Amino acid sequence: MSLGSRIRELRTQKRLKQAELGAIVGLTYVQIGRYEIGKAKPAADMLSKLAKALDTTADYLVNDDVSDPAIAAQLTDRELLKQFKEVELFSPEDKHLVKTFIDAFITKRHIQELAK
Repeated sequence: MSLGSRIRELRTQKRLKQAELGAIVGLTYVQIGRYEIGKAKPAADMLSKLAKALDTTADYLVNDDVSDPAIAAQLTDRELLKQFKEVELFSPEDKHLVKTFIDAFITKRHIQELAK
């Protein structure tokens, strides 16, 4: 998938029009359209603004290989992403504990959904 295709896909997932995304990052809808069809490529600073507006990373937008599940997951909750980055610094024992808590909450949620 190309850079433009990724921009278009994420923009439509967020239900934004080209003009709306353009307003967020300080561009016109025409320029957003040019990015999406591959007629132009954003400069590094604009790429960063686009990534932020689309709740992704610049790496995801430009990286052709998204076989890495961590990249493909596209966490959109910035606070949660920050917390996961902090957890990566934990000892293996503490990481295991965090994963156990997360598993418990997921299991609880599944049980609640089944009970409905």
